[in-house]
Amino acid sequence: MVTYNPKMWLGLIFHAYSKQVMKTLMPALLSIGLFSALICFGADYLNLDSKDFPSSTVVHSLLGIVLGLFLVFRTNSAYDRWWEGRKLWGGLVNSTRNFALKLNAVLPAESSDRKWFAQMISNFAISVREHLRNGVNISELEIEDESILKELQNKNHKPNHIGSLLYQRTESLFKSNVITGFHLTNLDKELKDFIDLMGGCERVRKTPIPYSYTMYIKKFIFIYIVTLPFGFLETFGYYTIPTVLLVSFILLSVELIAEEIEDPFGKDVNDLPTDELSLTIKANMKEILL
Repeated sequence: MVTYNPKMWLGLIFHAYSKQVMKTLMPALLSIGLFSALICFGADYLNLDSKDFPSSTVVHSLLGIVLGLFLVFRTNSAYDRWWEGRKLWGGLVNSTRNFALKLNAVLPAESSDRKWFAQMISNFAISVREHLRNGVNISELEIEDESILKELQNKNHKPNHIGSLLYQRTESLFKSNVITGFHLTNLDKELKDFIDLMGGCERVRKTPIPYSYTMYIKKFIFIYIVTLPFGFLETFGYYTIPTVLLVSFILLSVELIAEEIEDPFGKDVNDLPTDELSLTIKANMKEILL
């Protein structure tokens, strides 16, 4: 995620797009520019009068309004997914703090459970982060117990197993009379929030924008851009080429940015700072429990 000052206009105006967006945008703009140039030079070479091409300026203006509404909805939908992901991770930060603070109030200062919980709560956050990407790498977790490491290696859903271990350890505190039933109920609520928040992130990750809608808007953009040179030729002549490129740049950029932020848990420049958030949780656990 990019940290920036929204008041620095010049810096934002001249800032380049992310590499992922540019890799898709530049070839598309090059193709559109060549296509527009072919239409203009072809009309000139064949001595075609601009009036031989039907003027569709009004039609394109009306379609542009409709397309703009679609793109606004598309961008808002993508941003809603991004913001929901941020709220879920904010909830995870708060729930881990609450759980640690409640444990800190009841665990003896010299208890070995403090270190265990500090590590495993941190591991839960890290495993959720990696689970939402391409899978959990055991080497990124801080686990001293070899038996737990072996168990995790055989589990497909590693955050679930870590959550189960947290439940088991909390229950053992109750059975050994370290905490009361009242404490157990309070701690259980926070652990439930861990799982609920993880499930919310999985819902965002595994439920993309409906295929039909995505397919339709891409077709709409394609048809609109491809027909622009024919509609603009009569009015702009050779200036049709830069005009079409400018319109295409705006439309394609909005769509590509929406594509990038609709899946907010990756490592792209506009994705959520889940690395920093998981490190924040880890630092909080050490400060509270150790």
